[in-house]
Amino acid sequence: MGQAAQAPSGTRDFLADELRRRKSAIAAVSDVFERYGFDPLETPAFERLDVVTGKYGEEAASLLFKILRRGVHETSGQADLALRYDHTVPLARVIGTHGSKLPSPFKRYAIGPVWRADRPQEGRFREFVQCDVDTVGSHSPLADAEIVYAVAHALEALGIADFRFLVNSREALRGLLEVYGVEAALGDGVLATLDKLDKVGTEAVVAELAERGVSAATAESMIADIAADSPDRIRAKLEANPRGKQGLAEVDRLLELTSGLQGRTAFAPRMVRGLDYYTGAIWEVEAAGYPGAVAAGGRYDRLVAALGGPDVPAVGGSVGIERILAMREPAPEDEPGLDVALTVLDGGEADLMRLAHELRRSGLRVGTYLGSSSKLARQLKWANDRNARLAVIRGAGEQAAGEMAVRDMASGEQQRVPDADAVAGIQRLLRG
Repeated sequence: MGQAAQAPSGTRDFLADELRRRKSAIAAVSDVFERYGFDPLETPAFERLDVVTGKYGEEAASLLFKILRRGVHETSGQADLALRYDHTVPLARVIGTHGSKLPSPFKRYAIGPVWRADRPQEGRFREFVQCDVDTVGSHSPLADAEIVYAVAHALEALGIADFRFLVNSREALRGLLEVYGVEAALGDGVLATLDKLDKVGTEAVVAELAERGVSAATAESMIADIAADSPDRIRAKLEANPRGKQGLAEVDRLLELTSGLQGRTAFAPRMVRGLDYYTGAIWEVEAAGYPGAVAAGGRYDRLVAALGGPDVPAVGGSVGIERILAMREPAPEDEPGLDVALTVLDGGEADLMRLAHELRRSGLRVGTYLGSSSKLARQLKWANDRNARLAVIRGAGEQAAGEMAVRDMASGEQQRVPDADAVAGIQRLLRG
């Protein structure tokens, strides 16, 4: 196949069975979020470039998919728009734009595609779906706990049973930086580097921290603290630091409020979360059999104000549905077939089209043979290929008798159904 005929690099075409599987998973997550009282929100596929610039951190800034100016500015080579990088910054922008019309606190979920100008590789795409759930306008730690419970429930709805929330706090991490004398201006960059520890290893992180102005000895000590087998080492280090103690209190409160998850939450000092907008408790979810995190989230109290909106607190989480779908085996219900396949023999097409219309109106999934073959065997093969449960055969003999033969495609058995009782008769056969 020529390159021009392929989907753009980092994107995918979803054929019927895979698309149904994705829609089923998204519907399951949506149902969970609705049960927790979150309302759906949909924002444009692109935002103004000035809205998203500087909100994600230095590494993410290079992944914005920018849109060049059009019209009279087309030849300028400048961009003024960017494709949606996530659902969080658009939410903050919505609060700033429509805040007076929204309930407080505002609970919303958003499920849709986002775009990253990343280098495509195995399991990494430029266009993919995110499933986000957020509460804006509440300082209560109950809001954080509710998000955690909602995400846990969503993971269970997706068939993941063995998972664990790794909890930390940006305040605890910033307290650790204070303990080690790291300048506040370097804080976001240092945390972004520490977030890479599991991906690139200690040596690479120490080298990058050195480039940021952190000595090797300081970097190695910090890494040893956050990577220690027991979190008690961090607790001891932060005992005399007010900011660190506040962060530890946030962690402990969230663990207490989510105790109903029965051991699925734990303090993890090495979990950093690299995005700059996080301010309080943060978490990631690891699951048996899945590489990397399958969900993540945390508190981001100052983001709405940074976008020109009111200074309101916010907390949210995101389910990594793409990673989950890539690892999950298809279920039989993800590949539905036809309820009824209508063969076309010896005329009577108008009657068949009326029957198809009535069957569909009754709620059945119906297909009509549209090929050129008049052979019954060929048409039954088509019905079998479409995983049809029943096939309707209405040749000249059946038409003359005012009836049809209905074949069970699994057993091969056939029963006669009068034309006058066609819809009800076919429904009875499907039930029985």
